[in-house]
Amino acid sequence: MSRSKLQARWAKLTGRPVPRLSVAMLRLALGYEIQARAKGGLSRSVRLQLEGSGDARPRAMPLAPGLRLVREWQGKVHVVTVDDTGAIQWNGQRWKSLSEVARAITGTRWSGPAFFGLKQRKAAA
Repeated sequence: MSRSKLQARWAKLTGRPVPRLSVAMLRLALGYEIQARAKGGLSRSVRLQLEGSGDARPRAMPLAPGLRLVREWQGKVHVVTVDDTGAIQWNGQRWKSLSEVARAITGTRWSGPAFFGLKQRKAAA
């Protein structure tokens, strides 16, 4: 479908303003809306997780005191340690999260657990 046809279908189906998305994303959003109407939408637990509240919210992974993470980035080795209180230490400073450290190292938004190899990548199907 063309952009104008996708927009018209969105407006007719949802009765809401058309979101400002690329054609590819609008196609996916429209596909989701059609599927949600046919199959009943998201479960309560998934809705709570997406809203960031309730028991379904993902929790931060606890890091054991003494844990040492090593990552090479652009030719420099970075070592992060977890002290006895559970605080994250890098470059002589305390950090709130691994993601903050990863962001400081790379200059971009990274998932700290992913950056330091604590999350396994899913294989392509």
